[in-house]
Formats: sequence, C-alpha cells, structure tokens
Amino acid sequence: MMQKVKMKKHIINTEDAPKPVGPYSQAVKAGNLIFISGQIPIDPKKDALVVGDFTAETRQVFDNIEAVCRAASIGLENIVKLNIFLTDLSNFDEVNQAMLQRFSAPFPARATIQVSKLPMNVNIEIDAIAVLEI
Repeated sequence: MMQKVKMKKHIINTEDAPKPVGPYSQAVKAGNLIFISGQIPIDPKKDALVVGDFTAETRQVFDNIEAVCRAASIGLENIVKLNIFLTDLSNFDEVNQAMLQRFSAPFPARATIQVSKLPMNVNIEIDAIAVLEI
C-alpha cells in the first residue's frame, strides 16, 4: 500500500506582474521547482494589454516572467523549461530574437506551439519551470 505524502506548496505573488485573470497563482514553489503560470502581455503598472507590436508584446511577457522570478529570489537563468504558445507561428523568429536578448547558453528547453486562441485574444503566452539551484 502506498503512503500519501503531502507536499508543501508555497505560493509566489508579486505586484510587479499581472494579477491572475482566473483561479490560479502567479507561481507555485514545490520542492526545488518553481512553476510559473502562463504570462500574457499585460503591463502590470497600467493594468492594460500591450497590443499592436508583437515584439513589444513578447518583451512584456518576458518582463512579467522575470518579475515572478525576482519574487521567487531567482533569475531567468534558473528557468529550465519554457512553453510558448503563439496564435501565429510566423512570429517564431521574433520570439527567438527576444529570447537571445534575455537568455544565454545554456538555453532552457522549450516547446513552441501554435494555438487557435489565447486568453484576452493575445498573440503570445509563455509559462515556465525554474529550479532554485542550478
């Protein structure tokens, strides 16, 4: 018979990233891992979407992820996995350019998926998994 072990979860929240638009946390720390919820291009200072310029939208998403990382006392270098959701894969090269501005080798593992629609009709959403110690 397997014994249930209750894992302690720590919720990470910051005013420097958008408030969740549903019943979820900005990030959850479980053990040595931090699971960062999908971030969309909402500017938390203005509480408004960044729209019209895909590069600016992508930059805002990475700003939001970085803010959540800071709240967890880590940096982007601690991210080991990204899931990138795009409504148009023709923006793939722009995502790569944005990543090169924020990340250096060794790069995190990554999946990039085209989807038909994202929350609030945005063009990009990214979630991440980070580790506390690399």
